[in-house]
Amino acid sequence: MTDKKQLEALLKSVASGKTSVEEAALQLREIPYDDLGFAKTDLHRGMRQGIAEVIYGAGKTPEQILRIAENLHTHGQKSVLITRMSRESADLIGESGMEFTYDELSRVGIVGRIPEADGRGTIVIATGGTSDIPIAEEAAKTAEVFGNTVMRLYDVGVAGIHRLLNHQREIQSARVIIAIAGMEGALASVIGGLASCPVIAVPTSVGYGASFGGLSALLSMLNSCASGVSVVNIDNGFGAGYLASMINHMD
Repeated sequence: MTDKKQLEALLKSVASGKTSVEEAALQLREIPYDDLGFAKTDLHRGMRQGIAEVIYGAGKTPEQILRIAENLHTHGQKSVLITRMSRESADLIGESGMEFTYDELSRVGIVGRIPEADGRGTIVIATGGTSDIPIAEEAAKTAEVFGNTVMRLYDVGVAGIHRLLNHQREIQSARVIIAIAGMEGALASVIGGLASCPVIAVPTSVGYGASFGGLSALLSMLNSCASGVSVVNIDNGFGAGYLASMINHMD
């Protein structure tokens, strides 16, 4: 039992008499985590938080990633998201027989299928430049795995602001916007001044020496004069996609 929807379906089945209390108790008795020795998979996270466990691939061996993914999948997690994943790990999982896709640009792997979108609106993801696309795709694929419709507006930075202004309709109709930029990170403030929805800013490590690996963009975004802009960590496309999905699923 890994998902709130599964839990609600089970309770409705008990209420209607289709499932006995004893059968339901057996399904709910499953331990909240499984100890693999090197990892403890959180099997009840989807029930607690609405979003099931995600695998952070960096620092894990291909074999560890495979075993964690197999464990989550075996316990009913229909889509397993793996971020910061190497090609070597992707090749191993691709040979496992599980349904699997891998995007080398964003280093995101997905075991299972992307579900039908059930979010309330559209998440718009905008980047300052083409160099920001790997982080943007991490955010986009994260949001899609969690059931959201995503619109991509890439290479619309302030160096040619007319490119952004040509998309004002998309900006105004979005339910959440993720603004991703390196250099001086000005894109988030500009979008924040145009949009009526929450804006999640993602500073990237793109830029020359004085950008300090994304620190310059991070500080600019934290000091945005536009209201309604929140900021995640440098290069954290996953965190932005996760938060955007939470907002997009709120009533």
